[in-house]
Amino acid sequence: MIAKRLGSALILLWGITVITFLLVSVVPGDPAAANLSPQAYDDPEIREAFERKWGLDQPLIVQYGTYLANILRGDLGISQQTNRPVLQDLQQYIPATFEIAIPAMIIAVVIAIGLGVYSALRKGTAADNGIRVFSLAGLSTPPFWLALLALYLFFYVLGWLPSGGRLSNDFDPPPSVTGMYTIDALLAGQFNVFADAVWHLVLPVGILALLTVSALLRFVRSAMLEVMDSDFVRSAVAKGLPRRTIVWRHLFKAGLLPILTVTGLMFASLLGGAVLVEQVISWPGLGNYAYRSALSLDLQSILGVTLFIAIVYTVINLIVDVLAGIIDPRIGHA
Repeated sequence: MIAKRLGSALILLWGITVITFLLVSVVPGDPAAANLSPQAYDDPEIREAFERKWGLDQPLIVQYGTYLANILRGDLGISQQTNRPVLQDLQQYIPATFEIAIPAMIIAVVIAIGLGVYSALRKGTAADNGIRVFSLAGLSTPPFWLALLALYLFFYVLGWLPSGGRLSNDFDPPPSVTGMYTIDALLAGQFNVFADAVWHLVLPVGILALLTVSALLRFVRSAMLEVMDSDFVRSAVAKGLPRRTIVWRHLFKAGLLPILTVTGLMFASLLGGAVLVEQVISWPGLGNYAYRSALSLDLQSILGVTLFIAIVYTVINLIVDVLAGIIDPRIGHA
């Protein structure tokens, strides 16, 4: 099954390279105008040299063939905004995004499962209605507005948290091993740097966790309510099994598969969709890099970020499929 999934994933990734390359190519705008000064752009020789350097003077099919051949060699091209290999840029920005996305997802899953199950078990009560209002409010709040509000409250008014960045100016980044400052600081034994890095994580992780909880707990509640009407649950109640056993061994296990699928998709979305949050709190992550790449029409960087997010989605889907087959072996034989 895994070999079949891997084959499908490779075909899917190839299709994504075709679609994203075509979409980026037809986006209105001139990369030369976005990257050259007005004086340089008005000079035909400089403009032609720019287009020749980045292969923009070649037919589209030639550009795609060159792009695909470079990908197979592990070369994602050179970023026009940083003049560095895109792969090197991604290696710098991806760990920063992982550092806020992973704890945010862990916190969100724990809270969403707890509140979702609690809400489903008390359907129609004041607690259920309060949790549903909380979820709806979170879903209705634009991420950038929530980030601005949190930044104003916790930095400007209360002064409890920093306004952005990964470390205070008093500290140098720890020796890079994983690119994630908290882990690298622990590996280097720099506990003061670790504490400062954690302090800088509180605001972005809290915002992302709150946004994810709002969506996930509604799904957990729905999944639990759907399973509660099943015959095997009524049979378990009729047998007089303890409430805790019914909830976690029967209800939660039966609803785990759809929750696992949605959680995987949300984590992938979190990695690529934190653009506005990273921009508001000045977090030097992948979303910030993608935002600046889009503004400057940095085609190679845009394609690199898109390809990375596509790979993340594909890998997470593959992991979810494998876990689903382990949880319910009937799926593996379907």
